[in-house]
Amino acid sequence: MSENDPALLDGAIPPPANTKLFGHAQAEAFLADSYRSGKGHHAVLIEGPEGIGKATLAFRFAAHVLANENPLAAPDHLADPDPDSIIGRQMASGASHNVLHIERPVDEKSGRLKSAITVDEVRRLGKFFGQTSGSGNWRIAIIDPADDMNRNAANALLKILEEPPKKSLLLLLTHSPGKLLPTIRSRCMRLRLEPLGAADMENALAHLGVAVPAKDRETVLSMAGGSVGEALKLVNYGGLDIVAAFRDILATEGPQRRRKMHKLADVLAAKDADIIHAFFIGHVTEELMHMARGAAMAGNLPEADRLSRLSTQVAERIAISQGYNLDKKQTIISILEAFG
Repeated sequence: MSENDPALLDGAIPPPANTKLFGHAQAEAFLADSYRSGKGHHAVLIEGPEGIGKATLAFRFAAHVLANENPLAAPDHLADPDPDSIIGRQMASGASHNVLHIERPVDEKSGRLKSAITVDEVRRLGKFFGQTSGSGNWRIAIIDPADDMNRNAANALLKILEEPPKKSLLLLLTHSPGKLLPTIRSRCMRLRLEPLGAADMENALAHLGVAVPAKDRETVLSMAGGSVGEALKLVNYGGLDIVAAFRDILATEGPQRRRKMHKLADVLAAKDADIIHAFFIGHVTEELMHMARGAAMAGNLPEADRLSRLSTQVAERIAISQGYNLDKKQTIISILEAFG
């Protein structure tokens, strides 16, 4: 996690400063063609799993629009942003008057990200779009991710979507479109991004300078599921060790299992372990779904039903723990105990 940007993973390049994007050539071509037609939508909902490049694509498209104010004269492709250009420098430093990046704000007391994008953050859009650009260029807002908006923030955004200002562009990023209000989804042009293939994953990691040990290459690519963000958690945050410890617990019985459960829970509940804690929860959820599918395909419907119910129970425990800020260690132990 970066000190300057709590939402940025160690080893990642901030999306406004990233000059390369891998695996999304079709999406880039679609956005370029849409803008060049002069009939592009005022709001684009960029969908896809976390960590696959949605924010990088959004800033890449923003740079394209600002560099080519007249859509009809714009090129038919998105070029790599020039980090030495005025637009490139301003976007990378967060000093662009034409781009507003809305994220979860940082709590001044704790220094941690707040749990949601609040209505005050979304209200900044009204002032941003209401101001006249000194250059007469487009004004572009990126909400990253829109999933994090609370109800009041979502309703405030809906009003802006209903009456978009001239020469304005809203780019909404979402990991889970179903979490958004249907009325927000219906007012956006939806663009789905898919997880990266193995070759694009390796190129993206090489671009970041992430060295994956040869012995772990296949494991990392498989477990990352086409997400560069997940690969960074596996390599830079000890995710591989966490998964190994989890599997070791499942294979151990008796008092020794209990000791290993407490040891893993201590690691995941430690201070500043939010990222690896969230990674573990995601892995457990995915593991249960995988086990349930395997049981169903093998014809063991009672076991598939048990695992499906267990998945629901685990999700409920996590939601309650997060909602009431319960002790993380005890929540993790209760989840591990649920595996029997």
